[in-house]
Amino acid sequence: MKNELGLIHIYCGNGKGKTTAAIGLALRALGFGFQVVVVQFLKDGNSSELKALKMFPNATVISGKDVAGFSFKMTDDQKQIVKENHNQHLKSAIELCQNEQCDVLILDEVLDAVNLELIDYNMLIEFIKNKSSHIEIIMTGRNPKKELVDLADYISNVTKEKHPYDQGIKARGGIEI
Repeated sequence: MKNELGLIHIYCGNGKGKTTAAIGLALRALGFGFQVVVVQFLKDGNSSELKALKMFPNATVISGKDVAGFSFKMTDDQKQIVKENHNQHLKSAIELCQNEQCDVLILDEVLDAVNLELIDYNMLIEFIKNKSSHIEIIMTGRNPKKELVDLADYISNVTKEKHPYDQGIKARGGIEI
């Protein structure tokens, strides 16, 4: 069945559910016996979905950043540390793909990392254009660059109409985090 893989997905938009959709796809792939690699960018690696994924022997999770907080509050030095960390995460994922240890690759929040220039965009594009034909790639975030849109086979736009955060309700464990 691996020969049927190889498409590129983008889950984008300002609504809640992009990561949830990607993790749902990961669970489906894991249940089918595929090797799944999940790389999270701009997140600390402590979310509940990652704890659940780590329970599967055929799942690899790469996550965590060296500087806590939002990017707009970071110094240039802090941003450089995060960029180096993100580039290493991407390199690790690429190596797993090249070593045939990945069938489904989820790059969570990579679109935002690209837009914030906190990842080597050229490395990402080069990898996507030259990946093995049987690796399915899922990218999440906001405002995908045109080049990524052109490379994608699926694009799902998640739109926010209403969100509890707008009323001051913070993210809740097991629901949003």
